[in-house]
Amino acid sequence: MARAQEIDLAVGGNALWSPKNPTASVGFLPPPLKGGVYPSVSVEYLKENHWGLLAEGAFSYHYRVYNDYQTFRPIIYDVNGVYTAELAHKTRGDFMAGIGGETLLFYAPYYNCGIPTGGCQTFTDSTHFLFHAGVGIRYTVWRKIFVRPEAHWYLIPNNYQFHSDNLFRVGASVGYTFGQ
Repeated sequence: MARAQEIDLAVGGNALWSPKNPTASVGFLPPPLKGGVYPSVSVEYLKENHWGLLAEGAFSYHYRVYNDYQTFRPIIYDVNGVYTAELAHKTRGDFMAGIGGETLLFYAPYYNCGIPTGGCQTFTDSTHFLFHAGVGIRYTVWRKIFVRPEAHWYLIPNNYQFHSDNLFRVGASVGYTFGQ
């Protein structure tokens, strides 16, 4: 059966988890990046040959507290090559790998206001490059509406603010297919 090009839009909810690093320094043990609700959004473009591109992003819904001191908000985004395969009737797998970034917005407990500029900087940021791999199992619920449980793995080299360079995101998305 021939497939046509399609574009999929999806929104979801996720949770983060990172493994404990057994080699972390005892003098300063960075906190784990885990827990909380992470809304996500993704857009996927698939060609007739089951290959395509997927761009997605997730962010912490609530402010997090870094080492019981400073509030921050993590944002994760990536662009992937994706392959989709038919697994069963109305069910297919999305297999993806790509690159992206992690941006951490650290909010100041006080405001740094400059009189000449007339504005206040309320946060500082730290951005890290990341590698991404993920899988999702998409089930078409009704016509072009689908549900996709998914799991993602991120390798964030030099992620010195947290105790592990590995990060896992698990959750589910609900989406709509245009085309096909």
